[in-house]
Amino acid sequence: MTEFRRRFGLIGHPVEHSWSARFFEEKWAQLGIDNCDYGLHDLDAIEDVQTLWQMPGWAGMNVTLPYKKSILPFLDGLAPSAEAVGAVNTVAFTSDGRIGHNTDTVGFKRSIAPFLEGHHQRALILGTGGAAAAVRSVLEGIGLDVFLVSRQPNGPQSVHYNDIGAEGVKATPLLVNCTPVGMHPAVDQMPPLSDAAWRAIGPEHLVIDLVYNPAKTRLLQHASELGARTLGGLSMLKLQAEAAWEIWEATAAQL
Repeated sequence: MTEFRRRFGLIGHPVEHSWSARFFEEKWAQLGIDNCDYGLHDLDAIEDVQTLWQMPGWAGMNVTLPYKKSILPFLDGLAPSAEAVGAVNTVAFTSDGRIGHNTDTVGFKRSIAPFLEGHHQRALILGTGGAAAAVRSVLEGIGLDVFLVSRQPNGPQSVHYNDIGAEGVKATPLLVNCTPVGMHPAVDQMPPLSDAAWRAIGPEHLVIDLVYNPAKTRLLQHASELGARTLGGLSMLKLQAEAAWEIWEATAAQL
């Protein structure tokens, strides 16, 4: 008799840097679970997920950049967490089909809780992808004034990288990088703010980089040298992954 195996995995582009497989394999070993497999799937286009789904045994999927928003039309439904953000990082395979969730919000909110202080009332979010949407939802939900920075600004709270100078950085003591800039292997890169803007970071700042490989990006090294408090993306990765596992286990219990 063939053993039933539960299939999990991550889709994105690129994904070879991801620690998700290691995280879940270590977690399953600790729990004594030996019928789960986790794969990394680098997709050239989101449409390729339909072929991937033809593989048997799917129980859960993680979604990373650049597909957290573009996966929406391929799902059968959205949980409230994903509807609120407009992005998906977790898919549960249920009796009602493939349901999208967003655990980035849970992971980010829990990871920053020990670091936020009273003067962190204004934030700059670098990027406008799915991770940025989750971060924005969390920060606005706790009452912060949030500005999105991108190469193609769209909306009253959205500005171009070129529009952010030293005064803008000084006025926003919370800075969150939600782009892949600085991620392995391009570890020497930083998001494209001006040198003057980067030099404006100081001890009153909290600088967060959602990149977790390397654990301390060039951005965080620079911010630390200027006296800022810093937080890398590894804690958020672990917390959102724990939340994803809770969803998958709850789904399995209902099948």
